Amino acid sequence: MQTINYRAAALALFTLAAFSSHAQAVEPPRRDLLSFSASATTEVTRDVLSLAFSTSREGTDPNQVQAALRTALDAALTEARKVAKPGQVDVHTGNFSLYPRYSPKGGINGWQGQAELLVEGKDTVAIAALSGRIATMNIARSGFQLSREARAKAEAQVVGEAIQRFRSLAGDYARQFGYAGYAIGEVSVNTSEAMPSMPLLRAKAMAAPGMDDALPIEAGRATVSVSVSGSVVMNLVNK
Repeated sequence: MQTINYRAAALALFTLAAFSSHAQAVEPPRRDLLSFSASATTEVTRDVLSLAFSTSREGTDPNQVQAALRTALDAALTEARKVAKPGQVDVHTGNFSLYPRYSPKGGINGWQGQAELLVEGKDTVAIAALSGRIATMNIARSGFQLSREARAKAEAQVVGEAIQRFRSLAGDYARQFGYAGYAIGEVSVNTSEAMPSMPLLRAKAMAAPGMDDALPIEAGRATVSVSVSGSVVMNLVNK
């Protein structure tokens, strides 16, 4: 009577299944699969101006330093709120800090603080004019950027062009490789905006009371790009 070794049989079946699965996993890549990308760009004028006003104070009494910072910030806020308008001129406070100043021997010999006011929006003329009317703070930095609405509009203009270029290239590549046509595989659409370095302005000298010295501005243009990347299956018969 023949004895069946069930353990050996099970091991053999497991080995065969594993080999079959591995053979499927290492299936060679398809020769008719082509991956590439296409893109389209447009230039748009930056429409949002951002200004950061800043001031610093120092002294031996932390309460006096903090009070001086608040006075300077309140005066700047009062002036900025005169032209504030949602979406056009947005005003909000930034960093407000107070920290000790140490002597070479390690002890505290004074206090130093800084306050910041941030103004941004699409009314670039009104925002630039603030630089001549805020006398208690200096301009720490400035820069232009593209609003979400302007970016979305620019992307909508070029996304169709990028897709059309992708399809056109797919047809050209397929013919050059000797195929009659192609079928879309997996594709992804990505957008980007070229961000040049934002200019940092040297601190503007305190403007004299009543002096209206608007900041010279130049918005510049942003480059918005849409790229389509993916793969197509080249067919011997045009579909």
